[in-house]
Amino acid sequence: MVVLVGLNTNRPAGQQSDLSRIKTWWHTLGGDRFAVLPPPTRGRYTQSDGHEDAAEMFAIRGIATDTSFAYWHWQSHDAFARSGELTGALYLHWGGDHATVAAGLGDGPPGYRIVNGGPRGAFQLDRVTAVDADGLPDPEDDAGVRQFLARVDEPRHRTARSTEYDPLTAAEERWLHERLSGPVDLDAAVRFAAPLEHRRALTPDETARLLPAWRGTYAGRLTAWRGWRSVLPALLRQEHPEVWEVAAELGAEAAYALAEHPSPRSLELLRAWALTGDDGAVRGWFRAHHALREPDPVRAAAALSEELAAHTAPEAAQTGLLRALREAVTDEPDTRRSPAEAFPLLLATIRFATDDRLPRPLRVAAATAAADTAGRVREAAGRLTDAAEAADALTAVERYETVRDDLLAGTGPDLTGYEGGLGDIYHRYRTLSPADVRWLRDRLADPSTRVQGIAFCLELLHAHGEAAEADLVALLPRWKKELTKQYRTTYTEWRHPLVTLTCLAQDLGHPAGEAMLAWWAKPKPLWKEPVRLLTHLGAPTEEKAAELWEFVVSGGHDTGHLMTWVLLRARLDGTHPLHVAEKLIDEPGIRAYVLHRVLIGVADPAQPLWHYAIDPRSHSWWHRAQEVADDERLSAEARAIGLKAAREHYVTRYPDQVRPALTEGEVKTAHAWLEARADRTAAD
Repeated sequence: MVVLVGLNTNRPAGQQSDLSRIKTWWHTLGGDRFAVLPPPTRGRYTQSDGHEDAAEMFAIRGIATDTSFAYWHWQSHDAFARSGELTGALYLHWGGDHATVAAGLGDGPPGYRIVNGGPRGAFQLDRVTAVDADGLPDPEDDAGVRQFLARVDEPRHRTARSTEYDPLTAAEERWLHERLSGPVDLDAAVRFAAPLEHRRALTPDETARLLPAWRGTYAGRLTAWRGWRSVLPALLRQEHPEVWEVAAELGAEAAYALAEHPSPRSLELLRAWALTGDDGAVRGWFRAHHALREPDPVRAAAALSEELAAHTAPEAAQTGLLRALREAVTDEPDTRRSPAEAFPLLLATIRFATDDRLPRPLRVAAATAAADTAGRVREAAGRLTDAAEAADALTAVERYETVRDDLLAGTGPDLTGYEGGLGDIYHRYRTLSPADVRWLRDRLADPSTRVQGIAFCLELLHAHGEAAEADLVALLPRWKKELTKQYRTTYTEWRHPLVTLTCLAQDLGHPAGEAMLAWWAKPKPLWKEPVRLLTHLGAPTEEKAAELWEFVVSGGHDTGHLMTWVLLRARLDGTHPLHVAEKLIDEPGIRAYVLHRVLIGVADPAQPLWHYAIDPRSHSWWHRAQEVADDERLSAEARAIGLKAAREHYVTRYPDQVRPALTEGEVKTAHAWLEARADRTAAD
């Protein structure tokens, strides 16, 4: 049976919940140079929110701004069940001096322990649990079972193509199988099947009992049960007669498992899914094809690239194929590792961009992936002890730089992927080439471009003054059905696309602007109310400025309102928005941390940065902070804000977290820039 034997999460009457005990302890914390924020509400959803809450609390309570602090946010709060039971480690985030925070938190409340995640990680608070001589928990101890499963399911090594786990002891494996004996409980099975199948240890008897329960309970929605990721590989490994019917019903999400067990049947399914552009299916198709049909990875990739192009698969499919090819030749997908570890992958990407054996679409994908890496490869080549190897790498970089502009002309990023990836490359679009403008306009006119892509492209065109009536007309058929939907832009550098489109329509004096404003004025849907006033940036007037200002000083939640007012006021006054923003320093009713972000965000009015907070991992925010700090036209107070933001940026503090990754030369230059302004830092 798939059950947690004797599991009892009921709390005796009168006994405090985990949440109550932790809150009681939490309220005892704090002291000299250390403070804790109150437990969170939904308004503190991320670490950025936590740091802003700290700044606000410090200002209200008169706490020194360099005080260290700890908090948890609403995402961390998911560790608690509705009953207040702790169902996972509670992540405690922090700011300031790590050692001060560690000392302030101590060992945790009685019955709990705190694990120190180090200067770049969070602290973790969890229950103290007991194990027997074999390191096994009592099956009735829910926290102990959870901690045991987390330990045995932690990989010891992970690459793009494989994940390795430490072997289980005989006692551990026996304990897990016992949890899967008896009548089937699918909810519990998820927890115990995974560590077994990660070692290929699920038995045919176990899968034979799990399969019908799974298919019966989740008929028509097989992926809704998380345990399928363990059961499907076991079925493939055991050559179960129903496995292909199950795989076909699962669809492209099953690609990774099928690639792990290549066969003519899996190759057929993977190809069909890959031609739709699914990234996982493309990579799985390559792995299966490489294993079964073509041992040379470059020839394998070339064949599949041509087939993708022939079937007009989405452009992103070529990027997925490139990733699969790189993984095949380096088995190292993570470019955030040390320069020595990242070098083989970066060099391979540069070589693929000039490899005539590959079709152009795949070379374009390689050139795009290598766009910010040539400097890093040069540096790594300079550290090689083999002179011939170093010269060969440098030659590869030179060849790449010769063809790069031709390959990248008229191309752009994948607009459907993780939005943070688009934010990482935002600095590339600080100026727009004619080819960039054409590409952005083509994307807006393409009916397949979704809301995120529309938001990104329209913002860039509008901010640079390149948006035209043709772009508005291209989007008019879609605005009521698609652009009126909620799309969160709190952590992006662009606004909701309907905000930008409304501004454009007003700037152009287009009749559609009135219809859009009428829609914004309606009370529903509720999502639009927090951003409605951002549309005032279009065709600015004194009346719009006054309404915006009234909201700004009201203390309402700022989601771009102050920035909108600054940009609007600058347009009305014919001045640079930096001069508008600096006049607000120490202005009553203006929250300093919001103004600081706005001051830096408007440094280049042709590309304002709309992110909810100063992003310390961003190239764009680093450059703007520098420019504000060095702008002789600004007051000393305004320049000090830029310098403070630069000092707190990860370029010098945690350079490995900046995206795209920096060269060592860029980091040294950043340190030198700050050192040259050390006298100003001391004065601050």
